[in-house]
Amino acid sequence: MYQGKYHGKAYHPPDLDKVLKRSWSAGVEKLIITAGSLSEAKAALKLARTDDRLFCTAGVHPTRCGELEQHSAGPEAYLEELAGVLQQGAAEGKIVAVGECGLDYDRLEFCDRNTQLKYFAAQFDLAASSGLPMFLHLRAAAEDFVRLLHEHRAKCPAGGVVHSFDGTQEELAALLEFDNICIGINGCSLKTEANLDVVAAIPADRLMLETDSPWCDIRPTHAGRKYVQTSAAARDKKKHDVAALVKGRNEPCNIRQVLEVVAGHRGVTDMEGLAQQVSDTTERMFFKQAS
Repeated sequence: MYQGKYHGKAYHPPDLDKVLKRSWSAGVEKLIITAGSLSEAKAALKLARTDDRLFCTAGVHPTRCGELEQHSAGPEAYLEELAGVLQQGAAEGKIVAVGECGLDYDRLEFCDRNTQLKYFAAQFDLAASSGLPMFLHLRAAAEDFVRLLHEHRAKCPAGGVVHSFDGTQEELAALLEFDNICIGINGCSLKTEANLDVVAAIPADRLMLETDSPWCDIRPTHAGRKYVQTSAAARDKKKHDVAALVKGRNEPCNIRQVLEVVAGHRGVTDMEGLAQQVSDTTERMFFKQAS
């Protein structure tokens, strides 16, 4: 989308440089580019090398795990090459997490359950060999997800974050039993009043905030929208303006909106204090080895 392409169709020139400029102007200090496949890990690392404020992950998203089976040299070769990218990027201080990996049973049409389970488990070995935390994806698969965390917790001493969390109170409680697992919140976590109540139950020292750009913007229909105080001009992609955001395309500069919703529903008056606590938690998990 930052190349101006939506569902395979080009609407406007690439504008990633403007997106990043808006991010820095909004107060973003560091940005993690999440990769979901071997090719994306290579591309993310290449982009991260262009700016001291950019970092990235390396891993295989659950809906992309079929790539390992389809790899011309086989799944072991795929994982070996991914491990090489991870090792190089970590040595440079640029790759700060293993992932995005996990389970997604809402989208089994992209990858079946057994394949997801097999290669989610395999990626704990990458966490063990690298010593990095994990950037975790969970959707409609909490029972299997928690089971695998228990089975492989020794391979993930650096912990990780379950990002874009939209689960129940019971699922939250199960995840919080792992003392090195944090919960990541974005617009997709703030759709309903029930979502907001779950977010309010996350201990402040286990909370992380994200945008998951270009996805998961906080839309007018979301229950959390009533707490948003900050907004920027946005135009339709067909009428692209480099000075404006694109409607329906999220950007890292919107991270403050997530903070506003979380603070608003939790009744937090010291919003900057909460922001600092979240920032400190994020620094400890992802950037202590990159500094």
